This record gives sequence, structure tokens and C-alpha cells, in this order.
Amino acid sequence: MTFLNSTDVQHKIVLLGDSSVGKSSVLLRFSKNEFLEEQEPTVGAAFVNHSVNIGTEIKQLQIWDTAGQERFQSLAPMYYRGAKGAIVCYDVTRFDTFDRAKDWVIELKEQGPQNVKIVLCGNKVDLNQQNVKTMEAKQYAEDNGLLFYESSAKTGKGIVEMFVGLSKNLPEDLGQTVFKDDFYDDEQLPTIILDDQKPSKKKCC
Repeated sequence: MTFLNSTDVQHKIVLLGDSSVGKSSVLLRFSKNEFLEEQEPTVGAAFVNHSVNIGTEIKQLQIWDTAGQERFQSLAPMYYRGAKGAIVCYDVTRFDTFDRAKDWVIELKEQGPQNVKIVLCGNKVDLNQQNVKTMEAKQYAEDNGLLFYESSAKTGKGIVEMFVGLSKNLPEDLGQTVFKDDFYDDEQLPTIILDDQKPSKKKCC
């Protein structure tokens, strides 16, 4: 009989990317295996707690979904502070969101936590029009030391594989027990919706 080993260590993961690239839908698909055709934009940020099985180990994840609207982007450093992993999303049908994803990668490397593991995620591959070519995005990820996945929150393609792949590559040197207060320090994070059952909604897929 195989026993799974669980731990009280929580690994903070943050989802970043432009508005409507599908961050909330990616999180909803992963955490509840659901998809909504219409979602309202995330305001501020929201998080869910979810676990993944890695061999005989259970890893506890705290996954933050952040607002993609420009007026909230100055708040992003408060949300990715303390993160061990980041998933930077873009919409494969919109090349401008791929360019913005590159900006997020640069910001994380320059201002994010040391050794944070970054995933580049091309979402909405269920749509016929793919303006960001897989090989171009994959090459960019390889050149910058990123994990790369393509996904569809609508069909579920690549979602679980992405979170499992990231979980396997989280930096162990940051594996201390993390409490919720560690993410806040002395600052109050603005406009956070705390709901560990269902992430905030936005229109995306």
C-alpha cells in the first residue's frame, strides 16, 4: 500500500497576465474542474487553496488570481511577494498579450522573489485562430529559463499538467512553513476577495 505524505507548508503561486487572457478560468478549471462562458473581471486579487499529488507527496498550493486591468498593475508586487511560483498567461489569439507576458517575466525576474519558478502559459488553444505560434513561445521560454505550457480552460487541456509540472519544479530552498500573514507583512493588500471555494470571475476562457 502506498501512503501519501502531506505537509503544512503552503506554496504560494501567482497568476499574472493581461485582462481577459483567462487567468480566472484557468484557476477555476484546476480547482473545481469547471468552466464559465461569462465571467466578470477580477477586482484586486483572490486566492484558492488546492493540493496536488506529486508521487507519494501532497503539495499544498495557495494560488492567487490577480486583476489584469491596467489600473491594478501597480499593485502586482504586493501579490507576487513571497511567491514560489508564477504562471504568466497570454491569449494565443492575441499577440499583444504575448508581448505583455514578456513584460511580466522581466518584472518578475527583476523585482520578484529570488528563485521564483516561472511558467509561460499560452491559453485558449481551443480557438481556431492562433496568432502566437507555439514554437515562437516555446523558444522564448527556453531562452529565458521558463517552463512552457499551452492550455484551454474551456476543454481542460494542459491545465492539470501545468500545475503539476510547476509544483515539481518549485524551489525547495524556500520550503519554510508559510502563514497567511507572511503575504501581508505590515501592509493591507487592497481589494482582495478571499474565497477558497470559488475564484473570482472574469470574461475569458
